[in-house]
Amino acid sequence: MPSKQSEFKHVDYSWDDAVADTLTPIESLVYRSNILGADQRITNTGGGNTSAKLMEIDPLTGEEVEVLWVKGSGGDLRTAKVENFSSLYQGKLNALDATYQARDDKGYKQAGEDAMIGMYKHCNFCLNPRASSIDTPLHSMIADKHVDHLHPNAVIAIASCKDQEALTEKVWGGKMAYVPWMRPGWEAAKVCEEAYAAKPDSIGILLGQHGHTNWESESKSCYETSLWVIETAARYIEEHDKGEQTFGGAKVESLSEEARTELLTQFLPVARGVLSNKVKFIATVQSDETALRFVNSVDAPRLAKLGTSCPDHFLRTKIQPLYVDYNPKTDDFDALVEKLNTGIEQYRIEYAEYYNNCKRDDSPAMRDPSPTVILIPGVGIIGWGKNKSESRVTTEFYNCAIEVMRGAEAISEYTALPQQEAFDIEYWALEEAKLQRMPKEAPLARDIVVVVGAGDGIGKETAFRVAREGAHVVCADLRLDAAQKTADELTAIYGQGIGVAGTGISGCGPAIALEVNITERESVKNMFDQVTLAYGGIDKVIVTAGVFLAPGQSGMSNEQQFDVSFAVNVKGGYIVGTQANEIWQAQGLKGALVLTTSVNAAVAKKGSLAYDTSKAAANHLVRELAVELSPLVNVNGLAPATVVKGSTMFPRDRVIASLTKYDVEFGTDDSDDELRDKLAMFYAQRTLTKSPITPADQAEAAYLMVSGQLSKTTGQIISVDGGLHEAFLR
Repeated sequence: MPSKQSEFKHVDYSWDDAVADTLTPIESLVYRSNILGADQRITNTGGGNTSAKLMEIDPLTGEEVEVLWVKGSGGDLRTAKVENFSSLYQGKLNALDATYQARDDKGYKQAGEDAMIGMYKHCNFCLNPRASSIDTPLHSMIADKHVDHLHPNAVIAIASCKDQEALTEKVWGGKMAYVPWMRPGWEAAKVCEEAYAAKPDSIGILLGQHGHTNWESESKSCYETSLWVIETAARYIEEHDKGEQTFGGAKVESLSEEARTELLTQFLPVARGVLSNKVKFIATVQSDETALRFVNSVDAPRLAKLGTSCPDHFLRTKIQPLYVDYNPKTDDFDALVEKLNTGIEQYRIEYAEYYNNCKRDDSPAMRDPSPTVILIPGVGIIGWGKNKSESRVTTEFYNCAIEVMRGAEAISEYTALPQQEAFDIEYWALEEAKLQRMPKEAPLARDIVVVVGAGDGIGKETAFRVAREGAHVVCADLRLDAAQKTADELTAIYGQGIGVAGTGISGCGPAIALEVNITERESVKNMFDQVTLAYGGIDKVIVTAGVFLAPGQSGMSNEQQFDVSFAVNVKGGYIVGTQANEIWQAQGLKGALVLTTSVNAAVAKKGSLAYDTSKAAANHLVRELAVELSPLVNVNGLAPATVVKGSTMFPRDRVIASLTKYDVEFGTDDSDDELRDKLAMFYAQRTLTKSPITPADQAEAAYLMVSGQLSKTTGQIISVDGGLHEAFLR
């Protein structure tokens, strides 16, 4: 059995004795789990379980007891820590079998499969709160100390073949036992226990349509056995690979990257709008060689209709994807959209039939019947989810399904789970309970919010504010480095983004950074194209970018100051709003646009002629765009008073000039923050509330205007000025 990196070509051998030898037994289990999970050829995100039976000191008796440590429900092997493992008394788990086998006076088992799940908590060691996985009994009933249960593509490919039992014997040379498909649970574990006992020289079990389980007495040898099982399956498939004739060969040619990008920027908002008839979805696009080879192939329509085989896959991808019968050579964009609409309508009808044909008396209500995976020849795979993370994982899972189908078709014939079996997993009461336990979605959880001017000041604060409410935030700014800093800070808080094939964007998680010059339509269009490729569309746009040019300080003539002020403060808002509207109209989903103006728009004063008049024009631009973009988009304005803190409009020299102008005392050695605080307090005394106005105050108002709480408000200017009575409506 291979035990060195050089002996593996289809998996990564990552075990390092120098690291492992320093670890405690439970730390070794975590280490094994992490390096297994780090290789997606071994198991998919959130899938699989690892376990170890360890001797621990019972806190009640002080005696040594055997404890099963097993990855708990909802965890991920790659990122798992000790707290992600449940711990149970092995003796109590063994005793539970009597509960499962007990029958009533009519001979029926008193405890059903689902009831057994609730019994696990009675076996918890040290009051461990981590919920136990449904695979807990499988790990418990295998007598060996270390057990891995994994979902590798190569193994599932064999487990999905029509002759899977015969292949189990052939591929692994009799070293693997075989158990046909069974829904995970106590009964499936009992069958595996019997297979384990009947074939004592075996090192693992192939689980039909599902994956495999293997075991060893030591953690390292268990890891190496897992890799051997996968490597052996992958090599067997490789030997039978069909090359150019994979999936029957190519039927459709791929679009060029440029043509594909152009099509996707048009298509994604349309698709998002059609799919989001109940709730909004976020997209992930995969257009790499693997995806294109499948969607372009002769067999793609047939295999797509069969659906996925592994339960882990179709819980994300649904029973099957939507295959759009599109040919870039013969179909134009309108034909693609028509085929999408027809396909989604038919998909929803068929999904309802699937639900009605398979539902049981106690089945949960039918969920959204829309597809979560769309396959487009020449273009690729588009996965959809409630957020970027879910859409990425959905796309990843369908990619796994493709590899399963590729392997199965290379060596035999691919088969999927029967519909009733698939339904019973998809609508399993335990799965429904898990969904019901999930926390309520944040207000902006399904929204893509573009903040223009997010590099600092009000824009940066606004980006943080909407992110706090669950938004996917696009941090756009003229200075890409400043935008990237904001996005990086958000990513550090809310999670690491993961790049999406074909977008050219390095991070597509909760926040991305993009460069934009709002005075140039091509720059704005490019920015929105990148947003569309990353997420599928847009929902809210907040423009905080602006420019203030003080007479005598900018080095410009009065006329030049007017040109620049109106270009940024007025034309920029117009370009952003009208360009965004193309996406809003394509989606057909309600949107919101916020333009940042100023209370200076309503107050005439000396020293800011170009700025004040441009902001007055911006106020009316808000009203005009509200009319132009109605009824789909609400347009409102945010009018701050002087916000000194964190604003690039207040460099040190301007602050000093203002303090001097107003005879406010300051020291030449005062820090920038001290100078700004003094100016802010001076301005505060001119307001009714006597409090400095901060970027956070403006961000709160900006959030309010896109939150949906003001859904009947449009064409309005909301002042956040501390009560500047000179700016009251006249």
